[in-house]
Parts: sequence; C-alpha cells; structure tokens
Amino acid sequence: MKAKILSALKYLFFLGIGVGLMWWQLGKMTTAQRIQFRDSLESANYIVLIPVIIMAILSHICRAVRWKILIEPMGYHPSTANTFYSTMCGYFANTFVPRAGEVLRCTLLSRYEKIPVAKLIGTILVERVFDLFCYGLVILFTILIQLKTVGAFIQIQLSKIAEQESVLPFWVKLSIILAFILLLYLLIKWLFKRHANHRHIIKLKGIHLGLKEGLSSIRHLKKRRSFILYTIFIWLLYAGQVYIGFNALSSTSQLGIPAAFSVLSLATLAMIVAPGGIGAFPVAVQQVLLIYNVDNISFGWLMWSATTGIVIIVGIISFILLIYTNKKKYETRQ
Repeated sequence: MKAKILSALKYLFFLGIGVGLMWWQLGKMTTAQRIQFRDSLESANYIVLIPVIIMAILSHICRAVRWKILIEPMGYHPSTANTFYSTMCGYFANTFVPRAGEVLRCTLLSRYEKIPVAKLIGTILVERVFDLFCYGLVILFTILIQLKTVGAFIQIQLSKIAEQESVLPFWVKLSIILAFILLLYLLIKWLFKRHANHRHIIKLKGIHLGLKEGLSSIRHLKKRRSFILYTIFIWLLYAGQVYIGFNALSSTSQLGIPAAFSVLSLATLAMIVAPGGIGAFPVAVQQVLLIYNVDNISFGWLMWSATTGIVIIVGIISFILLIYTNKKKYETRQ
C-alpha cells in the first residue's frame, strides 16, 4: 500500500511540474498574442478535434502492436492489451520526464508478461533507431514536396548556424567526440576483462546479453511486412492529425498536406527535446506556420492540448486497467 501511495505521489509531482511549465510558457505571451489566443480558441471548431483524437489513439494502438511484433521473435507472446497499457503508461511518464517512460513501459510489461527488462529495452532501442530513420525520411519527403518554401527556410537557418560557428572547425569537434567514444569503449572493455568475475560485471554482462538479444529481434522478424506497414500507417496518422486539425481554426484552414508535413517535422523535434513537448511544441508549430505567412500561436497549443490530454487520460486509464485485468487473471488462475 505504501509503495502504491508513493507511486501516486510521484506521478502527481511530475504532473505539477508539467502544469507549471505550461503556465510559465503562457505567461510569456504578449498582450496581442493573448487576445489572438483567446479569440482563436473561442471561435475554434472543436468538432474537428474528434477525428484528431481518434487518430491519435489509433496511432498509439499501432505502436503497441508494432512493439509486440518486435518482441515475438525472442519467443515471448505478450497480450496486445498489456502491451498497449504498458505503452500508454510509458507515454504518460514521458509527458513529464523525458525517456523515463521507456524504462517504465518495459518494467510494467516485464512484470505482467514475465519478459526480462533488458530484452525489452533492446527492442525499444531498435524501435527508436527505426523511428529516427523514418523521421529522416519524413523530413526528406517534406523538403521534396515543397523545395522552394522549405528549402529557402533551411538555407536561412543553416546560414545563421554558420555565422555562429566557434573558433574550432567542425572536423576538430567531430574528432574530439569520436576520440572520447573510442577511449570510453576501450576503458569499458578493459574493465570487463580485468574484473570478469566481479558480481557487478557479471550483472552488466547479463544486461548486455539481454540488450543484444533485443536488438537482434529485428533480424528475426517473421512479420516484417506488417512491421513496415504499421510504421507507415503511424506516420500517416501523425500527418493526418495535423492536416485535419488545420480546419479547427480559420487562420490555418487553408493550409494543405505539404504544410502538415512541415509542422510534423518540427513538432516531432519539439517532442524529443522537451518533456511531452511542453512549451516547445506550440513555439515550434508557430515558427513553421510563419513560413506559410500564418502568425498564430493558438494552433500549436490547441493540437498539443488535444494530443497530450489523450496521452494523460488514456495513460491513467491504462495504468488502472493494467493492474485490474492482470489481478483478475491471476485470481482466476488460482
């Protein structure tokens, strides 16, 4: 009981941090932005958010099923329900603490499906690498379908970066980083060989083997076509949410699919660099809209509120269902 209370307090604490950051960002708005923000939200077509919410939930379900496909080659067959509940609990945690959700969803699924955590973390790493590759393709596709608009914006940003370059050339910085990585690798290798029988080294070797098996799951996929199709569908759902969401505000209703991919490209980066995209997501979206001569901060806040609200609500429900359904299942077995 004490552990459950502490866990609940921990979640409330991080929720409070998230709300505080959101309040701080809203407090930075100018008077003109506040008026625009209020008027936009008052006149918004909230019915449009219904398909956006449905697509958001569907994308989370697809992610859970895709994760299950990655796990199966290791000889484990978790239920789709438990995989989805664990995924949503992880996304809930990620909303407030970056990357904490990855560990949480592995821990939860490990607890209820008896799968080693290290192996699950290995599959998460595979998933993230694959997502990063797909994200690169999305950016490339975004540039190709609107070379003039996005190309000009990228050229301006690169010129700004070039102007701010420090005294050290890029190749020197890269060499220092690579040398540090090499030294770190050699040090770890030496420690593993020198203290092979130490209990901590043995434990780390076990984790390493688990990670290795998890990472190798991509090579033994039996449902590769399904894995790829789910991935494509996930990113199409993301773009679809933005495209349909444009119709919620009169100022963005004229924007099309190319603009939706542009927003998706930068908004995804905002979700990576900030906990759940808090504060960063609306600002990133606003910067993209400026490319299309739309000066409106409201759309970013509207989309962020809708998608984050779904993650929080479904995440809490999933946590309750994960405990309840598995408790009921174990009671039935006994």
